[in-house]
Amino acid sequence: MAQRFEAAIECFAPTLPLAIGLSGGADSTALAVACARRWPGQIQAIHVHHGLQPAADGFARHCEALCSTLGVALTVCRVNATAAPGQSPEDAARKARYEAFDTVALAANGSFAIKSIALAQHADDQAETLLLALSRGAGVAGLAAMPARWERGGVAWHRPLLQVPGADVRRWLLEQGIAWVEDPTNSDTRFTRNRIRAQLLPAVEAVFPAFRDTFARTAANAWQAAGLLGEIAQEDLARVGVPPALAQLQQLSRARQANALRHWLRHHHQTTPSAAQLAEMLDQIAACTTRGHGIRLKMGRGFVVRSGLHLDWYDAGAMSA
Repeated sequence: MAQRFEAAIECFAPTLPLAIGLSGGADSTALAVACARRWPGQIQAIHVHHGLQPAADGFARHCEALCSTLGVALTVCRVNATAAPGQSPEDAARKARYEAFDTVALAANGSFAIKSIALAQHADDQAETLLLALSRGAGVAGLAAMPARWERGGVAWHRPLLQVPGADVRRWLLEQGIAWVEDPTNSDTRFTRNRIRAQLLPAVEAVFPAFRDTFARTAANAWQAAGLLGEIAQEDLARVGVPPALAQLQQLSRARQANALRHWLRHHHQTTPSAAQLAEMLDQIAACTTRGHGIRLKMGRGFVVRSGLHLDWYDAGAMSA
């Protein structure tokens, strides 16, 4: 039912001008076409050329041809998306994309200064992300999956198709007679997300036909809960200080200690502890009753240490560089 796609576009109300993340696949092609028709002269497109596969040049040519037809300005960003040691290829490519989008948004000016950026992930993508989070034992932040809207670098980011099944997007494109390109890596079952798409989602749909809607509600509820936990963490960090004072931390419940410390590490040091690392840190804090009790724990890519009456963190890589 292509009507769900059309309804999503009708409800989409970004601040203009708007940039579309355009990969050349069905989802971003449909989003670019629909937005260009709705807001002529107010749309730009950004294509990130990862250079990771031979088909990448073909993706760029498709985007150039499409944007020429639509009368939409296109920026092609060539990036280095090679994964660092210990980093997954998917994470490396995602990081490179967002950095490219930020660069284009900052460079835009005048009548085409970008106010909003739209990405084309849909309901199937959201379900896959939620299942990946469940498989990793994620907390509410992970179960929130992909937000529909957020702010980054003074720009509003949107995912207007999160309630639309991928099949509906493709059906709309077929009705319009518009071509797209297929990423050959999407059928590579070495990637977990592709196995979920090919093997797990059909089985889930057979048992729970409305899973896309219910999974989306779960993600939205988790997003709200994660926001509340973030507010509590900020309040607690205002009490215990940054870096956190041990005595003040010990006055919090274990759950609030964990929430505050996770927030401190993520937002102040861009690292996320594992569940086991966080549990060990909480045990050490509980046992820290004398001035001579030292703490030095591996945490993310660095270490949490006791520094006088406080906890502190340092980046092991930066220290050895």
